[in-house]
Amino acid sequence: MSTSRGHSGGKSPTGARRRARERALDLLYEAETKGLAPASVLEDLPVAPDAYAVALVRGVGLHLAAIDALIGAHTTAWAIDRLPAIDRQLLRIGTFEIAFGGEVPLAVAIDEAVELAGEFSTDESGSFVNAVLAAIAAETGAGPS
Repeated sequence: MSTSRGHSGGKSPTGARRRARERALDLLYEAETKGLAPASVLEDLPVAPDAYAVALVRGVGLHLAAIDALIGAHTTAWAIDRLPAIDRQLLRIGTFEIAFGGEVPLAVAIDEAVELAGEFSTDESGSFVNAVLAAIAAETGAGPS
């Protein structure tokens, strides 16, 4: 999966974080499709990605069971393994940022996941990702209850 289409490649801090999220999405997708731990995919890279991409991939890998439990509690109509792979990875990244990351404002974490879903997944994915992450934020105390 390549996540470079349609991206301007700007040098702003927001653009750098966006590129890091896209790279984390790529790496988490690769780890899952190959049946590998996220950390092992990072170790196999010839050049380390951006530090924030590494933090996202390692964080998701470290907290995967808790992240998937949170997602699963809010996707009752779908088992997490039945979700589109891109949506699943974006929900994992967003949930990590909301519940475990601590350095990204809630609105930014959700907005970025929604935008990436709109760009790389189905037409309905953005609203689905938004609803699930908002519910997770409310449950974890990161957002309005």
